[in-house]
Order: sequence, then structure tokens, then C-alpha cells
Amino acid sequence: MAQLYYAYIIESESTRNWYYGSSQDPYLRLSQHNANTNISTKRRGPWKLIFVRAFVDKKEALAFEKQLKKWRNKNFIQSQFKEYFI
Repeated sequence: MAQLYYAYIIESESTRNWYYGSSQDPYLRLSQHNANTNISTKRRGPWKLIFVRAFVDKKEALAFEKQLKKWRNKNFIQSQFKEYFI
């Protein structure tokens, strides 16, 4: 069976800011973000996983993550991709 790749969004419970990422295991990445191992999210948590979208190709997941970062519009992302929000 092929390994899936995921684009994800986590939300800071303290600031409500979003962080966009991609990973083979978004739940493991969430724990790493909450353990302050990522400089971009360090000391801005705690974080919760709010969005997960699976891809069969790593390049597709990375491209979608990049597109999310370009949009950076919460309302647009929520309306266009509501089925991927947890």
C-alpha cells in the first residue's frame, strides 16, 4: 500500500494564528509543534490540528501547502475546503 502525504493546518489556541504544513504523519507533527521543536511555532501554542487533506504524492501535498500559504485567507480556505476541516 502506498504511503499517503498530508497537507495540514494547525491553529494556535493562544493567538488563533494558523500554521500550514505537510507531513506523512500530521498527528506526530502536531506533537512536535506542541513540544516546541519547530522554530516557526515555538512558544506560540498550544496548537490543535484543524485541517487535514491526504495526497498520494508528496509533491502534490507540498504544492497544496504552498498554495495555502499564498492564499492565507481563512474565510476563503474554510469555504472552499470545508470537508477537510476537523
